[in-house]
Amino acid sequence: MKDKALITRALLDSIIKLNPLVMVKNPIMFVVEIGFVITLILSFLPQLFGNSGVEPWFNITVSLILLFTVLFANFAEALAEGRGKAQANSLKQTKEEVIANVLKENGKVEKLSSSQLRKGDIVVITQGEMVPGDGEVIEGLASVDESAITGESAPVIKEAGGDFNSVTGGTLVISDEIKVRITRDPGESFLDKMISLVEGAERQKTPNEMALSTVLTSLTLIFMIVVVTLPFFTNYLGFQIDIPILIALLVCLIPTTIGALLSAIGIAGMDRVTQFNVLAMSGKAVEAAGDINTIILDKTGTITFGNRMASEFIPVGEAKSEELSYWAALSSLSDETPEGRSVIKLLKERGTKIDEIMTDGGKIIEFRAETRMSGIDLANGRKVRKGAVDAIKNWVRLQGGHIPTELAEETKAISKKGGTPLAVAVDDKVYGLIYLKDTVKPGMKERFEQLRKMGIKTMMCTGDNPLTAATIAKEAGVDEFIAECKPEDKIDVIKYEQQQGKLVAMTGDGTNDAPALAQADVGLAMNSGTAAAKEAANMVDLDSNPTKIIEVVSIGKQLLMTRGALTTFSIANDIAKYFAIIPAIFMMAIPEMTMLNIMRLDSPLSAILSALIFNAVIIPLLIPLAMKGVTYKPMNSNELLRKNLTIYGLGGIIVPFIGIKMIDMLITFFI
Repeated sequence: MKDKALITRALLDSIIKLNPLVMVKNPIMFVVEIGFVITLILSFLPQLFGNSGVEPWFNITVSLILLFTVLFANFAEALAEGRGKAQANSLKQTKEEVIANVLKENGKVEKLSSSQLRKGDIVVITQGEMVPGDGEVIEGLASVDESAITGESAPVIKEAGGDFNSVTGGTLVISDEIKVRITRDPGESFLDKMISLVEGAERQKTPNEMALSTVLTSLTLIFMIVVVTLPFFTNYLGFQIDIPILIALLVCLIPTTIGALLSAIGIAGMDRVTQFNVLAMSGKAVEAAGDINTIILDKTGTITFGNRMASEFIPVGEAKSEELSYWAALSSLSDETPEGRSVIKLLKERGTKIDEIMTDGGKIIEFRAETRMSGIDLANGRKVRKGAVDAIKNWVRLQGGHIPTELAEETKAISKKGGTPLAVAVDDKVYGLIYLKDTVKPGMKERFEQLRKMGIKTMMCTGDNPLTAATIAKEAGVDEFIAECKPEDKIDVIKYEQQQGKLVAMTGDGTNDAPALAQADVGLAMNSGTAAAKEAANMVDLDSNPTKIIEVVSIGKQLLMTRGALTTFSIANDIAKYFAIIPAIFMMAIPEMTMLNIMRLDSPLSAILSALIFNAVIIPLLIPLAMKGVTYKPMNSNELLRKNLTIYGLGGIIVPFIGIKMIDMLITFFI
């Protein structure tokens, strides 16, 4: 039912697009429309341009064929646009007015409609409530259902601080409570931008598409000059070519097939990216993805999960594993950071009983950047600390304690594995280390191997030390890595690659990734990331899956291949039309031209009509290929050229010969 409605709407739009003000944007099809108007006038006023040697039925037939040629071209574009509008309508259904709990400066909560919210407003959102607008979590932690936006059913954790604090209007809070600072005024939200982009109202042609349009327009102009000057030569030879036949010749000479499908190919390419849950800000980004040579990937949250989780407890000195677990639990019970929660989770998984009464009466020591430690001062006077190894060592020395010799060895061993060590100490004694591991996302190595087969180099940028970076790089399977990388270093790497004549893609999710995302030819931001990253990028992955860049690259290459394939086919099938229509025009006055009628078409008029009908019919037959795209398989440029010439070049010559001959036989049979 949905496809039927889509086709019905596309048929109506194809008629609306006959407006000359719309058609002039496609010069090739505009020429065909002008030809339709002229032949239509000649059908009823044959004397308007002098005596005509052709029957009125021929003029009417030619005008109808030209009309359908234009309609088929409009239908292809309208169908591609219709898919985008259908996706936009489904997004609009998720957009609804929500009552927001706005926190005022006096501490009171006022209920306002989401359309009344302004940038900077603070809203409180509790379990079961919709997020009223785009914003950033400034307090609390909650599980959020983003399926209305991303289509992903699994909820995601949003928390204050870090790179996972961005929330999108229209999503649902399914647990806990958060305070959110609104970052967008009404009409400027991410969902509004998605709707606008998916509708494609402001779709601009890419440089490649503009270059091809220029070539096709130039060919059209050249053939127009040829056709306009042709009567002067035929008059010299002693015969006259009627205007309808000249128009038919022009329409068959100009590249109408690719001219009719060019816009549809570009729109369909953007739609295919959207179907993979990637929002492209422009067709240029999709096209550029097809020519990418290098991909720069941020490590945290992109290649790895981002939150370092406790995976092992390593006692040092005379401490026992049970003692380390006990003190690690005490230091983490009141620690609401992801690392602190992961310690408690690991202990519970190992069957360790945790009694929260142990911390009663104690003073919580929160983590601070200056101390790089957190912990608790117990009611019995004992002090428990957990934090960076060097910070804990200094603290223990101040308490008059000593440092176990194996602490340095175990710390180095954890760093070599790509992990982060947290030391646990009580009073003047170090009990051991908590091994925090940043896990590489599943399937990354296989996906990077796919990119390698495409001839694309992968490069990981991370702020980690060289030992950790090397371990993660090896586990993930990237080609190169840059350790201790600052935001400006990422930009320098991208600029260096671009200076070598390469196109660069960048994936990231943090505010520190924003400058590099903006500098890259293709910037793919994770939807789970910060608003700054999404603003800087020209693509947003709604699923927050960095390996999605492979699909984006494939679609970009598919778009370029489809355009090249159909251009090859369009130019090649003109050859068959030349052999059909050129002999038909001249053989009445020059009998020797009959030898060029290699298809043995029945008559000059049937030859002209057969070529025109084939020229019109081939457009709707190629619409599925333009919409779906040519199947992409990794191969070098020489193989690709050979494939294009063999399948679409040779096929573009053979198919019209067969098609025009069959149409000629049908015309001869019925007339």
